[in-house]
Amino acid sequence: MAITISEAFPRYEQYDPKVPVWCVTPHEGRCLHRFFDTPAFSPSGRYLAVLRLPFEDRIAQAGETAEVVLVDLAEGGERVVAETAGWEPQMGANINWGADDHTLLFNDVDTGTWTPLLVRLDPLTGACRRTPGGIYQASPDGRHCSSSSMERMRRTQIGYGLVLPDEHTPRNIGAPDDDGLFITDVDTGRRKLVFSLAEAVTLIPELDGADLDDWEIYGFHSKWNPQGDRLIFTVRRFLKRHPQRFNVLHDGVLRFDVFTIRPDGSEPHNAVPAVAWCKGGHHINFCPDGDHLSMNLAAFADTMRFTTVRYDGWGLRPYHWDVPGSGHPTVHPDGRHILTDTYAAERAAYGDGTIPLRWFDRRTGEVANVVRICSLVEPKGHPALRVDAHPAWDRSWRWVVFNGVAGNTRRVYVADFGELLG
Repeated sequence: MAITISEAFPRYEQYDPKVPVWCVTPHEGRCLHRFFDTPAFSPSGRYLAVLRLPFEDRIAQAGETAEVVLVDLAEGGERVVAETAGWEPQMGANINWGADDHTLLFNDVDTGTWTPLLVRLDPLTGACRRTPGGIYQASPDGRHCSSSSMERMRRTQIGYGLVLPDEHTPRNIGAPDDDGLFITDVDTGRRKLVFSLAEAVTLIPELDGADLDDWEIYGFHSKWNPQGDRLIFTVRRFLKRHPQRFNVLHDGVLRFDVFTIRPDGSEPHNAVPAVAWCKGGHHINFCPDGDHLSMNLAAFADTMRFTTVRYDGWGLRPYHWDVPGSGHPTVHPDGRHILTDTYAAERAAYGDGTIPLRWFDRRTGEVANVVRICSLVEPKGHPALRVDAHPAWDRSWRWVVFNGVAGNTRRVYVADFGELLG
């Protein structure tokens, strides 16, 4: 793929960035790209797909719509290609590209029946198909997509799924055998449950002999490795007696286990069980080799470290004992570097609402702050309205897309890391 940035996009030059950076949503704003584990760039590299929020000062209500926006990086224009009611403010509508520039995948909701939908859209022609289900992440070849029940996700954390009326948001008491990790065939729209929550709990040592009806148990993240032959699937739980029915993560009572599994549901492993997360940690992802995972984890000290483990749970260890983790880390295929951001409240941030993109050299142990960007929209409002940079690589592992703030609104930026990669 070849990426060309039009001269119509303004350069971002605040705080002297160490790489070239462009704002690719300079007009209306309120835009964000999906997440740190998914390229917003189309397979050819010409387009960027982002979500434009209708507002930035409150959480969405059921039925309110946002806009799917196609940015032409080569020509410098943008246009709205769809509206969707299947979004939240952290990961938007989980917009993913399929196998080519004619396949855009995202969530929507039938507001007549309150049914979650998977949308397959050709953003260049407008051809569209909607099928029941949803998407969290597309496979590397674009032929399949994975998800847990998107409509249940805000039971444990607001911001990552979609919004239905509370009375239409299913509640899991115990570990149901009809909910868990779903795989959908993009061409046919056929959806299959490949790993149920009932199966998952048999691999959670803490629940051995427990009364499962004491717990609410839900699926959350599902992520493909670069080879497309294994997935991450996270399972979250909290005690049923807890009075809060939504956003339990931010109440400090959530426990979660990270599984790896084949796309057909075979070879499940509890790679990072809940006991490993007790001192803090977040943002697990596959490494480029497809066999190891990366994450932030505080299991070895009071401060989070960049940490790795094999898909079967073997060899949990920090990448470097002296470098604190932060944000959303991604290991580069060169085997040497980790790119991440920070949260505004983390120690590695600047303390004034701006945050860095951090470039960690595993060989030398040095960390360089290559971009500094504002990450706050006022008023701050709900915690899920925070602006995370979520730096994500393109398929060539040279270009990075990330979120930031300018003019008190969310904007999307693209950076060229070629100079740092040599």
